[in-house]
Amino acid sequence: MSTSAPSHRLPLTVPQMGVVEEVVVIEWLVDPGSAVAEGQEVVIVETEKAEVALESPASGTIEIVAPASDDEVPVGATLAYIDP
Repeated sequence: MSTSAPSHRLPLTVPQMGVVEEVVVIEWLVDPGSAVAEGQEVVIVETEKAEVALESPASGTIEIVAPASDDEVPVGATLAYIDP
């Protein structure tokens, strides 16, 4: 019997930034499916007061699930997954 390996994807989520409850995804700095390095800036999000670059939590291939748009995304929401 064959079983597939468990997924070890790591989520890239909107972090808690002070009292901010939502952000807007402004721009992805990488393309979907591209290789990223741990600590590499991968996306720019905007709060009411500033634009903030978020970093990849691990090295691997990025799967973007929240495209750049004018839609607000809540703190804790998953923006992408990193498949090491």
